Amino acid sequence: MKKSLATLVLILAALAAAQQPPAPAAQSAPAAQQKKEIKDPAEYNSYIAALREANPQAQAQAFENFLQQYPNSVVKEDALEQLMAAYEKLGNAAKTGDTASRVLQANPNNVRALALLAYTKRAAAEAGQAAQQNAAEAAQYGQRGLQALATTTKPEGMSDADFEKFKSQVAIIFNGSAGFGALQNKDFPNAQKYLQAAVDLRDKENPNDPTALRDVYPLALAYLEATPINPTGLWWIARAAALSNNNPQIVNYGKFRYTKYHGSPDGWDQLLAQARSGAAPPANFAIAPAPSLAEQAKTLADSKDPKSMDFGEWELILSQGAPDVQQKVWSQIRGLEVPFAAKTVSATRTKLELAATADAIEKNVADVTVTMIAPLPLASVPKAGQEIQVQAKPDSYTPNPFMMQMIDGQLIAKPSAKKPPARR
Repeated sequence: MKKSLATLVLILAALAAAQQPPAPAAQSAPAAQQKKEIKDPAEYNSYIAALREANPQAQAQAFENFLQQYPNSVVKEDALEQLMAAYEKLGNAAKTGDTASRVLQANPNNVRALALLAYTKRAAAEAGQAAQQNAAEAAQYGQRGLQALATTTKPEGMSDADFEKFKSQVAIIFNGSAGFGALQNKDFPNAQKYLQAAVDLRDKENPNDPTALRDVYPLALAYLEATPINPTGLWWIARAAALSNNNPQIVNYGKFRYTKYHGSPDGWDQLLAQARSGAAPPANFAIAPAPSLAEQAKTLADSKDPKSMDFGEWELILSQGAPDVQQKVWSQIRGLEVPFAAKTVSATRTKLELAATADAIEKNVADVTVTMIAPLPLASVPKAGQEIQVQAKPDSYTPNPFMMQMIDGQLIAKPSAKKPPARR
């Protein structure tokens, strides 16, 4: 972020260096050039003296005095820009921001002021300062800046090359701020559009600039938090990991999203390595999605004996499989005497509400209801949270939310052969 702020300072410094003094009345330029002309010699001398002041503190005061004495000057906007740059040199963020607002009062389309406010509002939101409001304002300044940039003209004294560089730098600020604000508002399409533009511009300037993380990471989020996710985000989260020197939080998030989309972590390490060597995804970039749950259910039903499946596998098939796949498995397990381990959610003498799969155990919700073959002695009724061993027969089920009804339940003392499966 420090380097991004330095870029903004350089933008303002380049502006100050490029600006030429306005012509005094005695040296008026031809009308075709449309140069600004100060007709009052005293006003002209006051402006030139402020412009040539080398000390930022003295220069800021000189321009404040000029603006107070000549509030309607033809160079009011120029003076305010110079004042904004002087306050930036002094590191006075409050005065710099206030002056930027004064610039926009003089010219609502002033690109330098819009860039400064877009940048500082985003930085404040990133720091957690009135995050929602500052993010929204950053987006507004970013969008206004992009509109203004389309019609901005080259300052007198600035070379064509420097002007193109200036436009690229402020476009990065505008697109990044607009995209960041959209992301905070969960407007994923606009977040993707603006942040991708910012990242592409950064890539042209310097593909290995570590400060690109500021736009690359939120770009990855804009793709991966959308529904459905755009797998392009998997490249950008890997690229963010590379730019952050493999920040564990970014790497772990990326691996989680990759595994969820792909169905396994296979290939994640290779993607990390590939993203370290290139800023943009290759033209043929693609990640194969995991099979659908229905496809997984069919594959499981075709490859494994239902009597040897665990509860998690039964639940996958009976809740996600096609009707014929469900029937194929259910016909073989209905009425089968099944010993299993489970966590008690609630219990009475005649009925047990149990969590039998790993997901249900973690969430502490029942996915099996067991009707006992005979009322339990009061002292034997399991307590909520207690792990028990049970034997019962599947009798019916509901697919969504999944619940298996079992009958002829009995508590058993020794460990069951059918344990809760590992979490999927």
